[in-house]
Amino acid sequence: MKTATDTALRHVSALRRIGISILMLAGLLIGGTAQAVITGTTGVNFNLTAKEGYVSMGDGATIYMWGYALNGGPAQLPGPTLIVNEGDVVTVTLTNDLAEAVSITFPGQADVVTTGADSQGYLAGEAAASGGEVTYTFTASNPGTYQYHSGSNVALQIEMGLAGALVVRPNAMNQAYDSPSTAFHQEYLFFLQEMDPHIHTAVEAGETPDLTNRQAQYWMINGRSGPDTFFADGVPWLPNQPYGAMARTHPNEKVLMRVVGAGLDLHPFHTHGQNFRVIARDGRMRETIPGLSGADAGISDFTLTVAPGQTYDAIWSWEGKNLGWDIFGHAPGDPCEASAEECDPASPYYDHGKPIPVTLPEQQFLTFGGFWSGSPFLGQEGALPPGEGGLNLDGGFFYMWHSHAEEELCNYDIFPGGMMTMMIVEAPGVPIP
Repeated sequence: MKTATDTALRHVSALRRIGISILMLAGLLIGGTAQAVITGTTGVNFNLTAKEGYVSMGDGATIYMWGYALNGGPAQLPGPTLIVNEGDVVTVTLTNDLAEAVSITFPGQADVVTTGADSQGYLAGEAAASGGEVTYTFTASNPGTYQYHSGSNVALQIEMGLAGALVVRPNAMNQAYDSPSTAFHQEYLFFLQEMDPHIHTAVEAGETPDLTNRQAQYWMINGRSGPDTFFADGVPWLPNQPYGAMARTHPNEKVLMRVVGAGLDLHPFHTHGQNFRVIARDGRMRETIPGLSGADAGISDFTLTVAPGQTYDAIWSWEGKNLGWDIFGHAPGDPCEASAEECDPASPYYDHGKPIPVTLPEQQFLTFGGFWSGSPFLGQEGALPPGEGGLNLDGGFFYMWHSHAEEELCNYDIFPGGMMTMMIVEAPGVPIP
């Protein structure tokens, strides 16, 4: 039961965390450290260990967890992202340091061969408690985004954190599938999970948790709850949560969203700024004529309803079209830096050199957010009062990407937090490594 003191401490911790994350985000924008390619482990042979560890939530809470560790490292939430190529013969060796049998199942992969299993779990051959080992081998025949998770005592072990992402790349570079219709400029993973800390506390104490009364209190993207999702990959104070969730792009470029429903609950993941187009589900491209039509059966939407166990691939792009004014702030006759359609006077999207169609209020009538550059134009800064704004030194457009379920934007009832991150549209020329 939460006391008034507990709630107050969580509020103080959350505010401190938000302040640190804002400073880190400012450094990210200045230094250009965001990842435009998914961070993961490439190869065909992977050694994972199921072990215990602790994770930190956005309000400062520390929670006991189980996770898959790579090459003897710390347990991770989520498990290591495994990146392979189409046609690879993949071998995953699992060692079990936990006090109950565990396993790994690979949804979407056919003919998985298991060797050394101690017993057959619910969905996969198991590694025995306290030192057991089992090996899984399969051919990654189909490109796409997949997850892997424990196939033993599934409800508990997925809740505890035994799940990760598997990315199978096609033969062509910078495509999600074997079709040019799935080409992209940047890609980001959005691994959606939730957590009931009371279950984790019971397991840590050696008790049998009551899963019938499970009620999530934390919601994560890539193992972190907001605002920790803003931090870069591999920050040292989150050793068990190595993956950030910040996304960046330029106008007219294509962002591949790899979305994984890895928990036990459904999550409505919502993008601001523009619709995305779903090009695949569960590692299978949405095509009407297999091998010929490309992702022509894609669906445009702004909220992706992700059920447990599902994966989606979607393309998101921000064009800045049909605004009726030049988002870059060009004057008539200035050189054109926008897309061909926005620069062609014959195009219905032609906005080059058009002024913003409103009279902007004076500063004393405005409230400045931390990410406001002082200018309504992409890639430009404007004057700001001392101590106001100043975290958007590149003049990017910020869009919050988040769960559309209100409670999932909290950390243990405290807003903001939860399943929340940002997409930043940067001006052309700003580097996105």
